[in-house]
Amino acid sequence: MQIGIVTLFPQMVRAALDVGVCGRALNRGIATVSTTDPRDHATDVHRTVDDRPFGGGPGMVLKYEPLARAIAAARSNVPEGGRTIFLSPQGRRFDQAIANELSRLPGFVLVAGRYEGFDERLHEALADEELSVGDFVLSGGEVAALAVVDAVLRLLPGALGDETSAAQDSFGDGLLDCPHYTRPEVVAGRMVPAVLVGGDHAAIARWRRKQALGRTWLRRPDLLAGRDWKQGEKALLEEYLAEHNLTDNGGRNFDGTGCAHEREPGPILK
Repeated sequence: MQIGIVTLFPQMVRAALDVGVCGRALNRGIATVSTTDPRDHATDVHRTVDDRPFGGGPGMVLKYEPLARAIAAARSNVPEGGRTIFLSPQGRRFDQAIANELSRLPGFVLVAGRYEGFDERLHEALADEELSVGDFVLSGGEVAALAVVDAVLRLLPGALGDETSAAQDSFGDGLLDCPHYTRPEVVAGRMVPAVLVGGDHAAIARWRRKQALGRTWLRRPDLLAGRDWKQGEKALLEEYLAEHNLTDNGGRNFDGTGCAHEREPGPILK
């Protein structure tokens, strides 16, 4: 996979990509990530990439010409079938499904904005789509671009030490992840759940699925809306609710809708 990032701060992007899963994926040749600085495509001595907005107002707007040339340069390194994606508050909300979608592409270009954003004609002429990482304000699109790259790279074969890790992560199956524990078995008087040290792998798998369902119902019920329930999942969730003295009657539905009338969760959730 070949990924290009158009950014005014290439050093910021490169530093973040040198470590962890991203660094390992790049070092193994699983993917390549290049950066393109629009300043290198400006034509004046000051390498100007922004100007005052028409109509007045605060801030500066990224200019069409240097950004368009930078995007064209980045796109030239991405195989046919790749996309040009602008990081923008107006974009589609980035999630795990989109990360999976992008991981199947031969590559893509991410365009990171700054200041008051892009000249609108850049969106109109060059964006295949726009993505947003959430409803909050960032100083620039670099952090958003890094989030997208990290989420995608870890899905590529060979990027993780264990190929099953990505599938078991939060959102991998539309649910939050289950709780995890490591040694020692007792910490500050709190014990690891007995099922995890009993050696019964079927029971462990069942417990983990139940915890994932219960956590999702409690913390992100919206993820259950429209869920394609697998066999036995609703029964597992009912079991979880009973074990933690929670109620589903007259409250939150299995699909995540409605108001939650839940009693205090048990110690495992505190």
